[in-house]
Amino acid sequence: MKVDLCGIRALVTGASRGIGRAVARRLALSGARVGVHYKSHEAEALSLCQEIGEAASPLRADLADPKACRTLFDDAIETLGGLEVLVNNAGVAIPAPFDQDDERWLSAWRATLAVNASATAILSRHAVRHFARRGGGRIVTLTSRAAFRGDTPDYLAYAASKGAQAALTRTIARGFGKQGVKAFLVAPGFTRTAMAQQFIDAYGEAHAISDIALERMTEPDDIAPLVAFLASGLADHATGGTFDVNAGSYVH
Repeated sequence: MKVDLCGIRALVTGASRGIGRAVARRLALSGARVGVHYKSHEAEALSLCQEIGEAASPLRADLADPKACRTLFDDAIETLGGLEVLVNNAGVAIPAPFDQDDERWLSAWRATLAVNASATAILSRHAVRHFARRGGGRIVTLTSRAAFRGDTPDYLAYAASKGAQAALTRTIARGFGKQGVKAFLVAPGFTRTAMAQQFIDAYGEAHAISDIALERMTEPDDIAPLVAFLASGLADHATGGTFDVNAGSYVH
């Protein structure tokens, strides 16, 4: 089965590295025009756009800033000429030990929810409104198995923010389906990215892969084809669904 995204325009947040980079590349290979969002990794974003060619455009924004989220969405529409797909991939995982002082712990909580929960909500809200006016569209949000099974206490904010993404996505799917808006969750486990590396450095790779059912840790390219499939319209009746990509480490 061929996934054909010709004529589709997609914004991928956090596309300069890791899962987002693999997703943006896969969407472009399937025929989509892609907005490659980044915050600080400009060289990586530009190199990806150069690799993809005319089908990719770099878009910079700090998603911790609510105003920047709105500007990013508007810029994506202007640059791409419209939008049919939003991929909420950008995220942060800031460790915050329980024995930290209140001020530092709360700072990490706020910073995590600003990017993972609030930015996802803002971008999704604008996407829903845009898609509803234009006859439909699809939102694919990269959540985490942590949304459903929890995480270590140091990453309580990360797990909570991912749980918020899950509830948000399901609500959009249930509330706006008749306006043509479909919304999906993709829930990876440990994936070999720069974000995961800080956990691996702290706890060891053996701990990170101790409960997976397969022989190796998930790679970004293991996730990207599923996102392209959901973006294609071939799975629209799975709207509101969660797709686990965690090597069998959590099944629900």
